[in-house]
Amino acid sequence: MKKKLISLVLTAAMALTLFAGCGSSAKTDVTIRLGGLKGPTSMGLVKLLTDAEDGKSANTIEYTLAVAADELTPALIQGNLDMAAVPSNLASVLYNKTNGEISVLAVNTLGVLYIVDTKDSVHSFADLKGKTIYATGQGATPEYSLKYLLRQNGLDPDKDVTLEFKSESTEIVSIMKSTDEEVIAMLPQPFVTVAASNVEGLNVALDLNAEWNALNNGSSLVTGVLVARNAFLEEHPKEVAAFLEEYQASTAYANTNVEEVSAMIEALDIVKAPIAQKALPQCNITYLDGADMKAAVSGYLQILYDQNPQSVGGALPADDFYYGAK
Repeated sequence: MKKKLISLVLTAAMALTLFAGCGSSAKTDVTIRLGGLKGPTSMGLVKLLTDAEDGKSANTIEYTLAVAADELTPALIQGNLDMAAVPSNLASVLYNKTNGEISVLAVNTLGVLYIVDTKDSVHSFADLKGKTIYATGQGATPEYSLKYLLRQNGLDPDKDVTLEFKSESTEIVSIMKSTDEEVIAMLPQPFVTVAASNVEGLNVALDLNAEWNALNNGSSLVTGVLVARNAFLEEHPKEVAAFLEEYQASTAYANTNVEEVSAMIEALDIVKAPIAQKALPQCNITYLDGADMKAAVSGYLQILYDQNPQSVGGALPADDFYYGAK
C-alpha cells in the first residue's frame, strides 16, 4: 500500500482555479483521506491528485493506492479513510456491513471487461458456445456480469461454456503466450492492452459494456464508484461539494488529455504511461452523481442481487445509500 501526504500551502485570502473555466474555490483546512485501487477506478482521480500535490485544489488530500480492495475496506470501516474508490458491489457490501454508515457519491467507471481471443473466431456470444473462457473475478462482479450477459444472449453459463477462473490476469496472459492453441478470455482494461502488446494477433472480440448497453435493460455495467463515511459527509458538506466538483473536472480531463494524464498515471505507480495511453480510451472513465448515479448503480445491484444476494452484502441498499439523489 502506497501512502503519500499531499501538503498544501494555506493562505487565508487565496482563491484557486482547478481548471480553466471551472471557477475557483477557497482553501480549506480539511484533509480528505482518500483510498483508491491501482486500476481504472483511480484513473479519473489522477489530475485532481496531481493538482493537489501542486497546491491547486480546495482541500488537502492524503491518499492511499492499493492493489486490492481488502487493503482499503478495513481503513474505511475503522474511520482511517474518509472516501474510497471501490468496486460497485463492494460499496453495497460496506453499506450493509456498517448498518448504513457508508454512502455512494458517484460512479467513476463503467464497464472495463472485454472478451478476447487468439484465433479471431469470436464475433458474438453465440461463438462462445462449447468454448472454455478464462477469466478472473470468481465470486465477484466480473463473474456475475459475464454470466448475466451469457444468459441474456441465450447461453447457459453452467452448460454451454466452461469458465476457467484464475487469480490474476497475468496468469491468463501467460497462458496465451505459451500455447499455439486458441485461448478465449475475459480480461479487464488495462490488461487487455497488456495482453495485446504481448500476444501476437490478439483479437478484442466483445466489449461487455457495449453488450450490456445493447440489452437496454434500464441499468448500466458499473465497475467502480466513490464512497464515503456518512460521518465525514455530515461534518464537511461544503468540502465534499468542492471535492466532487474537482473530481468531475478531473474525470473529464482524463478523457480529453490522454497523453498528459497517462504520464500522471505512471507517476502515481498505477500502470506505465504507454499502457495507460492505449488503455484509457477503453476504460469508460466517467462521472455520474445524483439521480443518474442512483439509476445506474441501483439497476446494476438489482441484477447482481437476483443472481446472488451475497454479492451485494445480502440486501439491496435503501435510498439513503445514494448521496444527493433526491
